[in-house]
Amino acid sequence: MISKLVTGPEDALKGIQDGMTLMVGGFGLCGIPENSISYLVKSGVKNLTCISNNAGVDDFGLGLLLQGKQIKKMISSYVGENEEFERQMLSGELEVELIPQGTLAERCRAAQSGIPAFYTPAGYGTEVAEGKETRAFGNKMYVMEQAFTADYAIVKAWKGDEAGNLIFKGTARNFNPCMCGAARITVVEVEELVPLGSLDPNFIHIPGIFVQHIFQGDQYEKRIEQRTVRTRD
Repeated sequence: MISKLVTGPEDALKGIQDGMTLMVGGFGLCGIPENSISYLVKSGVKNLTCISNNAGVDDFGLGLLLQGKQIKKMISSYVGENEEFERQMLSGELEVELIPQGTLAERCRAAQSGIPAFYTPAGYGTEVAEGKETRAFGNKMYVMEQAFTADYAIVKAWKGDEAGNLIFKGTARNFNPCMCGAARITVVEVEELVPLGSLDPNFIHIPGIFVQHIFQGDQYEKRIEQRTVRTRD
């Protein structure tokens, strides 16, 4: 067994340099790699291209990197909760590529599977398709999308072992699993690091072959983006 265990984000992410492209897991504020993002903020690395479903909020998640002007370009699907993102985009300080959510997930999964490109009907006839190859299949038009190319995938899992076998929980399964193995190096932080052999193979979502570094995270805030509660009678 090859151990993928490292001491923390300082060890796992020490190879990240200015100008790199990073995939960052999570959905809204659910399942984001909080410890890794905090380390990147402190490291001062800049001119990053970040591939993530969203850009966090103003004072949390990737929003912290935006505050420090550490992100050069965001490739995202949903960005409606971040005023600083809006300001930087409208002022021209931040490059933005907006992608349909399913296409974003599939471009990650294609990279994970070694598939260079695929066709999707999403975005045909819109700005999303400008400059891209299109083709008819049957009586429907499709747009060719290329798999992502990234230096690091930074992922958050619920449980994991020293070999990098992972289990995700709830909404955190939306983007984190398909980013594993989709970059040159995959770094995973877990809420609970368990002994090797304690995970039931039938419930492992991602095998360790897709992971290069894993570490135990701590002090997760797990913020709720928009709290909605039922009114009492």
